[in-house]
Amino acid sequence: MSNSAYNIVELVGSSDITWENAAENAIDQTSENIRDLRIAEVTKMDMTIENGTIVNYRTRIALSSTDS
Repeated sequence: MSNSAYNIVELVGSSDITWENAAENAIDQTSENIRDLRIAEVTKMDMTIENGTIVNYRTRIALSSTDS
């Protein structure tokens, strides 16, 4: 196995649909600016509630890439 190093970027994506969609939104937008994305680890999920109803999902991810 060869030696390697990766960059780690922390992102927060949001969605009014699901946590999964929030994570996808973060990765989709980031992939336009950072090349060679490798692994995303979900580190936190939360939601915004208004009048007893969920109105927004947020997913925090740690994303690794070899882009420098």
